[in-house]
Amino acid sequence: MLSWAPLLVFGLQEREPEAGLPALLRFDDGLAVQAAEDWPARREEVRRAMLRTFTGAPPEEVPAIIEVEELSSKRTDDGATRRVLRLGFDTPSRCSFELHVWRPAGEGPFPLLLTQPRGYQMAWAEEASRRGFVVCLYPGLDSHHREADFPGYDSVWQQFRSEYPTADWTEIVTKAWLASRSLDYLLSPRSGAAVDPTAIGIIGHSRYGKQSLIAAAFDERITAVLARSPGSPASCPYRFTSRDTFAEAPADFPGEWFLPSLRGYTGREHELPMDAHGWAALVAPRPLLFHTALNDGAEPTFAVERGYLAAKEVYRLLGHEENLFLDYRDGAHNPITAEHVRRNLDWFEAAFGRAEDRRADFPERLLHRFDRAAWRAAQRPADLATDLRGAGREQRVARVRWLLGEAPPPADGEPPPLLTAEESAMMTHDRWTVQGVRRTPVSFGAGVRGNLYAPDEPEGALPVVVWLHPFSYHSGYNEGYGVQGTTVYHRLASEGYAVIAYDQCGFGLRLREGARFDEQTPRWSRLGCMVEDVRAAVDFVHGAGRPDARSPALDSGRVFLVGYSLGGMVALHAAALDPRVTGVASFSGLAPWRWPPSPGSGGNRRWSDWHALVPKLALFEGREEEIPADFDDLLRLVAPRPCLVVAPTRDRDHEVEAVRACVDRARDAWPSDGLVLETPDDVGRFQRDQHQRVLEWLAGLTSAEHSGD
Repeated sequence: MLSWAPLLVFGLQEREPEAGLPALLRFDDGLAVQAAEDWPARREEVRRAMLRTFTGAPPEEVPAIIEVEELSSKRTDDGATRRVLRLGFDTPSRCSFELHVWRPAGEGPFPLLLTQPRGYQMAWAEEASRRGFVVCLYPGLDSHHREADFPGYDSVWQQFRSEYPTADWTEIVTKAWLASRSLDYLLSPRSGAAVDPTAIGIIGHSRYGKQSLIAAAFDERITAVLARSPGSPASCPYRFTSRDTFAEAPADFPGEWFLPSLRGYTGREHELPMDAHGWAALVAPRPLLFHTALNDGAEPTFAVERGYLAAKEVYRLLGHEENLFLDYRDGAHNPITAEHVRRNLDWFEAAFGRAEDRRADFPERLLHRFDRAAWRAAQRPADLATDLRGAGREQRVARVRWLLGEAPPPADGEPPPLLTAEESAMMTHDRWTVQGVRRTPVSFGAGVRGNLYAPDEPEGALPVVVWLHPFSYHSGYNEGYGVQGTTVYHRLASEGYAVIAYDQCGFGLRLREGARFDEQTPRWSRLGCMVEDVRAAVDFVHGAGRPDARSPALDSGRVFLVGYSLGGMVALHAAALDPRVTGVASFSGLAPWRWPPSPGSGGNRRWSDWHALVPKLALFEGREEEIPADFDDLLRLVAPRPCLVVAPTRDRDHEVEAVRACVDRARDAWPSDGLVLETPDDVGRFQRDQHQRVLEWLAGLTSAEHSGD
C-alpha cells in the first residue's frame, strides 16, 4: 500500500505550543486514539502533518514504466547476476533513470535490500549479496555527493521533480519516491528478480538514513527499515535538538532537503504541529531499527530516546511493540565498520524470519529514563524534610544544598588520566581551531577530564573562564551545528583568556555516567554533581588536579563562569556556592522554579524528570510556590560579584517576565550595577553575537579593575 497521495487539506489545525512531543495517539480534534482500529484515521492525520511540515507532497499520479533497457550484465563467481538497467517512465518528457540490480543464483524468492550507492554504504550491498539478497542501488545520491561509478545518480531527482511543477515535493522526498519507483519494477514479473514481497528492506546512513526512513514511511511495501544515524528530523525530534544541544536546528538543513518554511521554526520548535517521531509512527508496525552512536555529532541520544519512546506507543497500540528497536553503538557518526555491517544484516535476517529470533541481541538499553518512583523509594525521611527557615545567607545556602542533594564522600586517589588524542579527535575538539590558540589536556576532581585553551604565547597569569555547555548529550562541551566562525572557547582564548572546557556529568565522553547516576548516588542530583565539578575546576585554578607541563600560569583571583542553557543554570548555582568565583555570565540559564509553568515550556518537569537534574522539584508539582529556593536566592548569594543574565524574549525554554521578576527581587543585594539583565529580541542561542557579548562583559570588568573602580 502506498501513502504518496497528495494533501487533501490546505492547512493543519492550530495547536498550542508544546514543549513535549505532539501526541501521536490523539486526533487533531483532541480525542484519544483508543484502539488499533482507530489508527488508520489518525495515521492519515500524521501523514498529512509530516508532508505539510517537512517534505511537501509528490504528485498524485504514479508514472508507468514504459521501457526497460539493459545497459550491462555480468555474472559473479558465485553465480549471481549484476545488471545495470535504465527504466523509462510515462512522464511528460519521458524521464528515465538508471539502477543497479544484483540477483543471487537460484529460483528465489529472495529478500531485497534497497540502498543508495554512496561509497561508505557499498559494504551493506556486498554483504547482503553474499547472504542471498537481491540488492538494488537506486539513484538516491545527495546533490552534494558524487560517485564515479554512478554518474548522474545525484541529479536524477531534479529531472523528475521538474516534470511535476505543481507538486511541492523537496529533494529528500523526491529521492525517496525514486526508491518506490525502483520497487515498482522489482516487484513486477518483467524484472525476473524473484523478490519476496514480505522481505523488502531499506537502509541508509546519515542523510541516507533520513531518506530511507521517509521512503518506508510512505511506501508500505517496504517491510523493514534500518536508519543509521539519521539525525534531525528523523530519529531526532527538533524539540530536543536545535540550538541548545549544538545539534541540528531547522535552519541547518542544506539545499532543498526539506520545505523552506521549516527553517522559520528555528528557536520556536515547540510550535511545530508534528515532529520527527511521526516518521516512525508511519512505519509502524513494521520492523524499524535506529542505529545510533553514543557520541554522534548529529544525533543527541536524549532526542533519539524521546522520539523512540513516543513512537513505541503506536507500536504498542498495534500489538507489535517488539518491532521497534534502538541499538546504541560506541563512537561517533563515522565510520561504518565491518562489525556494524554484520550486525545490521543480522537484524534484517531476523526481521525477515530468515534466522532465529535474535531480539535478545538487540536489547533496549535506555540512557535517559528517570524512574521517579524508584528515586522516591531510595530517599530517607530526612532527605525529604523541607523545614529550612530563615532569610540569611546560611539559610539560603542550606536550602540550595537541600535541593541539590547529599554528595557522596570524596573518593581518594589520583586525578583521572588526561584525554587522549583519539578521544579529542572523535569529539572534534580541534575542528574550529583559530591561529594563536593551543589546547592542553587537563584533569581534576572526581573523573573530570577536559582541555585548557589558551594563547600560544601568554603574557603573565591569565584570567580564567570556565565554559559550561548546554544540553549537548552527544558532544559535551564541543560546539557542532550552528558555529559561526569558531567556538566560544577558541574565541575567548584568542582574546587572552585561559578557558577550561570539559564534559559535564552525563554528557559527551561522560554520557554513561548519567545512566548510572541515580543507582549509584540516589540522594544526590545531577545538578549537584555538575556544581561540584565546577568547584573542582576552581580548585584546579588554585593548584589542584593534573595540569600539563605546557599549561600557562593562571590568575586565581580572576575566575569567571560562562554558561549557556544548562550551563547557565549550573554557573549560577556554582557561583552562588563558591565565593572564589569572580563573576558569572548566564545565557538562557535562569528559569525560575516558583513561576507558574507556561503551556510551551514544559515547566519544572523538564528539570525533575526529563533531564533528572533536580528530582526534588517533583515533590512540589502543583505547588511550585513552596519550593524552598529559587534563582533569586542564587542571585543574592552571588552578590555583590558581577553577574550577567541574558534572557532572550523569544527563548522557548524560559519565560522572560519570570526572569525579570526574579532579577528584580534580588537587585537590592547589589550596591551598584553589578547585576545586569539583558532581554534581547532573539531566540535562545549561543553564537557569534553572544560570544562577543561575553567578551565585552569580561573586558568591562577588566578595565574597571585597572581603573581602580
